[in-house]
Amino acid sequence: MPSSATATVDTPDLPPPVPRPANGLDRYFAISERGSTVAREVRGGFATFFAMAYILVLNPIILGSAEDMYGHQLDGGQLVTATVVTAAFSTLLMGVIGNVPIALAAGLGVNTVVALQLAPRMSWADAMGMVVLAGFVVILLVATGLRERVMNAVPLGLRKGIAIGIGLFIMLIGLVDSGFVSRVPDAAGTTVPLGLGTGGHLTGWPVLVFVLGTLLTLALLVRKVPGAILISIVVMTALAMAVHAAADVPSWGLTTPEWPGNPVAAPDFGLFWEFSLFGGFEKVGLLTGCLFVFTVLLSCFFDAMGTILGVGDEAGLMDRDGNLPGINRVLVVDGIAVAAGGAGSASANTCFVESTAGVGEGARTGLASVVTGLLFSVALFLTPLATMVPSQAATPALLAVGFLILAGSVRDIDWSDYTIAVPAFLAMVMMPFTYSITNGIGIGFIAFTVLRLVAGRGREVPVAMYAVSAVFVFYYAMPALGLT
Repeated sequence: MPSSATATVDTPDLPPPVPRPANGLDRYFAISERGSTVAREVRGGFATFFAMAYILVLNPIILGSAEDMYGHQLDGGQLVTATVVTAAFSTLLMGVIGNVPIALAAGLGVNTVVALQLAPRMSWADAMGMVVLAGFVVILLVATGLRERVMNAVPLGLRKGIAIGIGLFIMLIGLVDSGFVSRVPDAAGTTVPLGLGTGGHLTGWPVLVFVLGTLLTLALLVRKVPGAILISIVVMTALAMAVHAAADVPSWGLTTPEWPGNPVAAPDFGLFWEFSLFGGFEKVGLLTGCLFVFTVLLSCFFDAMGTILGVGDEAGLMDRDGNLPGINRVLVVDGIAVAAGGAGSASANTCFVESTAGVGEGARTGLASVVTGLLFSVALFLTPLATMVPSQAATPALLAVGFLILAGSVRDIDWSDYTIAVPAFLAMVMMPFTYSITNGIGIGFIAFTVLRLVAGRGREVPVAMYAVSAVFVFYYAMPALGLT
């Protein structure tokens, strides 16, 4: 006997209807389709710019403080122009072609490789040429479908260890450049290689500015204030200017905090196209040159991949399998950005994790990146403002970025598996302890391969890891073999 209750029919859950595009802009960027609005995208673009604008100060400081093998230094004003232009170009390209809310600029970590490892062994043009070559390799890997395969060859734990090592290295650079930590001369009769301040003591106004800047930066990060790093740099620069005007400060280092007079100036493009693709190989040899290119490639490669997937996931752009639709377009732009950074002498450009600031404001499409890129273009004419920032006001950002890298990576290492934990540990500590990112990567790779073999797990090591580890073994043996 049928029930008098109304019969119900189970129907599968259907996705909500996709809103119709309001106009051509909406249609191109799929703004409505991704549940966003033009206002959100614009707001997100502004948030991302202010969260990462500190790179306009830090990149010139890091590159400008180094010398090449001939004792030449890059001009600070030209470096600001190079940093701004390449960031604007790369970010606009990512917005228009990649259609993701990811901004790009000169990468912290890879610029340290260029400044401290490549440049001292060759000319600046040679060093930037190697960055361009690394960009070409990235594009080739994407075009052949090998980028994902190479990515999978290095285990996650070791990748995270490399990222942490770069973060610790960046922190050490910040501490040294600020004067908070200094090298103890060999003639001092002590076995301590580094010491606090000068003679074991913190003295002088510049160090105080650094300490206050570090505390302010960390406090703003704890409070989750958008643009925390940039706010700290601006506040500490103003304080440094006041101190310099009121007190007798012997030296601030490379940059004196004085108002430049006219904050607007025509950009100086003197560093553009100043690169030599193969000149570096004549200086250091084929093997060492290839390892340098590989180091730049690796620094950009995994950092960009992690940032792309992380931002994509936070923006809700991933499919059911955890993949980002259209990722090949994004990766091609990333490769172009690496090469463009070298061509402009700004070091390699890479994806910035600060793009999550824009995602937090609602950005879901490449329109936000277009907005960020246009803001970088406006900053092109404000070079004097960037060149008045002392390192003591900017280097607290290095400590903050180093911490954020460590905090985001250390939990993903399987510390119970010594065949991965030990190589990751060696990679992360050897970078700051040997003052070389290349050494950290090489020692980590070799340790991983050897320990997996010793543990009877040699079949778990990809062929690519065997090949790269063998190259690093030969690289370290070159002096003993009389090949350097």
